[in-house]
Amino acid sequence: MLPVEPVSMTCPYCGEPVELLVEPSDQPQAYVEDCTVCCRPWQVRVYTDTAGRLVVEARRDDET
Repeated sequence: MLPVEPVSMTCPYCGEPVELLVEPSDQPQAYVEDCTVCCRPWQVRVYTDTAGRLVVEARRDDET
């Protein structure tokens, strides 16, 4: 198991800065995370790009 890494994000609903703890992995991850400020749910994707960098994307849960 790899150590978790803090990642600074901006909530796609309220725009407030929020820190997520993500676990890097060789496999892409997708899950729902609630904003710690406004409590609205986000869709979070975590993956490693072709250059080996950790990528974390967050979008509103109501986006398609």
